[in-house]
Amino acid sequence: MCLINLSRGFVLLGLVASTFAQNFTNAGAPPSNTKVLILGGGMAGVIAARTLHDQGIDDFIVVDGRVELGGRIIGNKFGITGRETIVEMGPNWIKGTDDGNGNVNPVWTLAQKWNLSTVTSDLYGSISFFDYNGPNNYSEAFYQRVDAFNLATSVARERLQNNEVDMDLVAGYNLMRINPQGGPEEVSDYYVIDFNPAETSWLASAWRHNFTYVPESGGFSDVNQMCIDQRGFAYIVQAEGAEFLKSNQVLLNQTVNYIQYSDSGVSVQTTGGYNLTADYALVTFSVGVLQHDDVVFEPELPIWKREAVSSMEMAEYTKIFLQFNETFWFSTQMGLYGDQERGKYPVWQSLDHVDFFPGSGIIVTTVTGNYARYAEGLNTSVLQDEVMGVLRNMYPNTTIPDPVDIHISTWGSNQLYRGAYPNWGPSFVPAHSDNLRATVDGRLWFAGDATSLKYFGLLQGAYFEGRDVAQQIVACVKGTQCTPIPGGGLAVNAQPYPSSLVV
Repeated sequence: MCLINLSRGFVLLGLVASTFAQNFTNAGAPPSNTKVLILGGGMAGVIAARTLHDQGIDDFIVVDGRVELGGRIIGNKFGITGRETIVEMGPNWIKGTDDGNGNVNPVWTLAQKWNLSTVTSDLYGSISFFDYNGPNNYSEAFYQRVDAFNLATSVARERLQNNEVDMDLVAGYNLMRINPQGGPEEVSDYYVIDFNPAETSWLASAWRHNFTYVPESGGFSDVNQMCIDQRGFAYIVQAEGAEFLKSNQVLLNQTVNYIQYSDSGVSVQTTGGYNLTADYALVTFSVGVLQHDDVVFEPELPIWKREAVSSMEMAEYTKIFLQFNETFWFSTQMGLYGDQERGKYPVWQSLDHVDFFPGSGIIVTTVTGNYARYAEGLNTSVLQDEVMGVLRNMYPNTTIPDPVDIHISTWGSNQLYRGAYPNWGPSFVPAHSDNLRATVDGRLWFAGDATSLKYFGLLQGAYFEGRDVAQQIVACVKGTQCTPIPGGGLAVNAQPYPSSLVV
């Protein structure tokens, strides 16, 4: 086996976009005391800062552990010298765009504002099918499973309207008697469920899908716009920040590790030795970070907040990029591979496609859940052998060389994120969502894609939460009807447990 490059994790970009976005108006260094500390410089943090600025409040500091804004929107320069392409480690797509009647995804609005280069992905129409014996056209089974998911979404909506309990999405399939039968249906379900919505909560998967893709249910559109901009997807966040932020309002490359709070204010410490104080703090960390106790809170967060944090899952979603000197694979945008082992490198995307990066020689496979954790823990050479074994299964009559470059994203082990995106498991409990979003002691606020009820795990969720929570902080800073987001109290069953179980 001959390799030119092996790489893992995230590489910082030396891009024009990053340089521009960090050229904030020079106003000196950030002060040690401010009105509002915004902890995290992703979509939620930057939109929160913009909301404060638009309301005439500029006494704030955005603190982030990376050297640039963008949060989990991270692009990497991938490929051998002379054939490099910026590929996205995190979000690729703007999910849902514009319903044509004024309901517009705000991320789509940002993309248009900053002239982001995107292309429509045909995730369900431009797809080739394989199994461990090679090409196998099971498209009929695939589209039947797409219909099964749509049916489950419709039934979930009825359960929600009837106030019926949530269930695991797979259990919902069983209840409806639409379980997959055989390999083609199993891998098709992986594509429809694990790769795309990836929710295990039946009801939550339904409303997130509807509010994103179905205009009749309040969604934007059924369009997925993929970022192909060589400035990187994060450019829309970085450029938006550079439009109004000054150097004394941003503290980068500083990881928060300690937060002390009371009803009179907040103190924050970073691993770089900074000590900051503020009247209010907005925490936009991922739930994965909060679950791993990477940040010490003093006093400890109340039990109802910790229960809410623990109730959400931080999903694993790992991309493995390979570059070859010549393309040998499918001409469609997507490829689906069914193995005897569920989840073994099933979803493939040709980035060399004419609509994306023709001539790049890049193909990417995505794994989720337990298999993502497994893949992330492999030695890169072993990982390459496994992935190449699948490609050679897909093309048994083709002599396939080893790649000239390979790269794997490592969300699970990244201490700044501890996973790819938040996800509601079974069964969804409304009180957990309320408590996740709730303010603590009137001073400690929370926002991000995890706190978005409708759009959890999506960029528009982070946008809306950053904006809406910041608007409530504005009222506190200005002293007009300061109303903390309510919460508190452990979630309890509407119906008590049987007395025979209480000992």
